[in-house]
Amino acid sequence: MAKHLTKRSENYSQWYNELVVKADLAETSAVRGAMVIKPYGYAIWEKMKEQLDKMFKETGHSNAYFPMFIPKSFFSKEASHVDGFAKECAVVTHYRLKNDENGKIVVDESAKLEEELIVRPTSETIIWHTYKNWIQSYRDLPLLINQWANVVRWEMRTRLFLRTSEFLWQEGHTAHATKEEAITETEQMINIYAEFAEKWMAMPVIKGTKTDSERFAGALETYTIEALMQDGKALQSGTSHFLGQNFAKAFDVKFATKEGTQEYVWASSWGVSTRLMGALIMAHSDDNGLILPPKLAPIQVVIVPIFKGEEQLKEISEKVDIIIDKLKAKGISVKYDDRDTQKPGFKFAEYELKGVPIRLAIGKRDLENNNIELARRDTYEKKIYSQDGIENVIEDLLNEIQENIYKKALDFREETTTIVDNLDDFKAAIEKGGFVSAHWDGTEESEQKIKEITKATIRCIPIKNILEDGDCIYSGNKSTQRVLFAKAY
Repeated sequence: MAKHLTKRSENYSQWYNELVVKADLAETSAVRGAMVIKPYGYAIWEKMKEQLDKMFKETGHSNAYFPMFIPKSFFSKEASHVDGFAKECAVVTHYRLKNDENGKIVVDESAKLEEELIVRPTSETIIWHTYKNWIQSYRDLPLLINQWANVVRWEMRTRLFLRTSEFLWQEGHTAHATKEEAITETEQMINIYAEFAEKWMAMPVIKGTKTDSERFAGALETYTIEALMQDGKALQSGTSHFLGQNFAKAFDVKFATKEGTQEYVWASSWGVSTRLMGALIMAHSDDNGLILPPKLAPIQVVIVPIFKGEEQLKEISEKVDIIIDKLKAKGISVKYDDRDTQKPGFKFAEYELKGVPIRLAIGKRDLENNNIELARRDTYEKKIYSQDGIENVIEDLLNEIQENIYKKALDFREETTTIVDNLDDFKAAIEKGGFVSAHWDGTEESEQKIKEITKATIRCIPIKNILEDGDCIYSGNKSTQRVLFAKAY
């Protein structure tokens, strides 16, 4: 199965597309640019969603749901917001179809909407219109709401998980009494995203802020986590926005303070999407298929019996049932593949392709010797263990695999991060791939010129930046800090 994957070194984009489909994660649909997430892919997303939802609730947030249709007039209330999304909006103009005189289905022109509706590309406008009714007093604050939903952004160039016309995500929208509270919330959420990426996805990220030109439409500050993929390109993996009072003023959301005055509330919004699935694939996988961190693997352990005839299978299964019970008691997800329609070699390749962290194989001789063969997906190591206490070995090994996958990705990032001080070295480093740390004078003009020349963008101004005097690689003007550049998805 896996041998049919294009090698990453030959064509990384093709390798990615093939892997998504062959590992049964997703496929294209009849709707241009939209995807079908298949059960195995959705199971990974569910594990992501479950952990993130837990982290949100632990920090005081509640889930709600808002309409997917937004009146067009709402968008015009926040000018920079509509400018940022106008080219991607899908618009609903009519609410009925009919048969014409030839029996062809056409739009019923008599059923035109009085006001056109936008299929949400993001929900700030509809949510802030709602918050006007929910917030009257300082007693109503802070308001900490999250929504799990789908959104539509009419993309011209699409790729499964990374960029689709419709995708799944969560979007948090919070309201606060003070600027300081809103900024604290914005920073808290980018820290949560970073923790999730590193501890669950085993994907190292750099936290930073976006430049003015890369900032979310309608925000005063955008925080981001940036990850490096194995082809040397960066992937924005989560964002958190300090919105100031922009949306509160646009939708007239005020609250009565303790002193009795009327003030506009302060806001944040933040989100991650099924793009994280693309990040997970590209950060870790190899030429043989997926490599999944154990914390997000739908199947953490697969057991493959090697048998001849029903009698042998029955004997093996009796032993395997005991092992399964012990693994499940430790909260480890396990699958026993006793199909007699496929040979063990086929099954090995299938679970390798699907990234199952640990594979156990047991045959007649293993039964006689009380042994079992264990294979790791991340390192391809195979070893024979006693069946006694195998559940403890696996529990420790899953933690080791999680850490090893993270370390491998971190080592790769460190090896492919280059510090440069002039434009020629910058061009060479960008062509090689990876993050490039360089001085920038803080102007949009220099930022755009560098992008035109090299196709590289400023991924972020790292939060843990060390101030350092230098000269902008493009203009030669003075700079006080380095920023991170890369080519990006």
